[in-house]
Amino acid sequence: MALRSGFYRWLLPAAFVLPLWLFVGWIVFGANPLSLLWVLISAPIVLIGELVLSLLVRARGTARAERAVSWTDLALIGAWHVLVFSLGFFANPWWWPLFGLTVAVGVGAFWGVLAQLWREARPMGVVLRTPGGVGYVPAPAPDETPSRTDAEVIVVREKSAPPAA
Repeated sequence: MALRSGFYRWLLPAAFVLPLWLFVGWIVFGANPLSLLWVLISAPIVLIGELVLSLLVRARGTARAERAVSWTDLALIGAWHVLVFSLGFFANPWWWPLFGLTVAVGVGAFWGVLAQLWREARPMGVVLRTPGGVGYVPAPAPDETPSRTDAEVIVVREKSAPPAA
């Protein structure tokens, strides 16, 4: 749980740290000037993509209640973070295949997070939680057909007393 909650807190800083790492890696590892073009194109994409992923994860009720990502989020987004980080080393023979893999995993992470949000947003008979952490089961929706009971109804009528003379 500590790993998942730590990753939950890392999502927003990662939106700024990972694009910055691409610039730092380009400078430190002495990549060619043409690589700067790819950094200038990919850094905003990483920033926006990471912000969108963070917001989609935080839109889920379970992530907000637990203040932790799911294991699927950790695997998909974590793999994407590792790949973006490895792009910053600019190893020439492996850079283009790694770039393609990074794009594919990033798109997969987006669809995976979106699928989890969609699955969780559907009304299902689940236990909901209040902000205080107390769980409750919502009341079932009323039926359209009224329920019939076959109980006998006995009507008792009171006789009124004759008026006193």
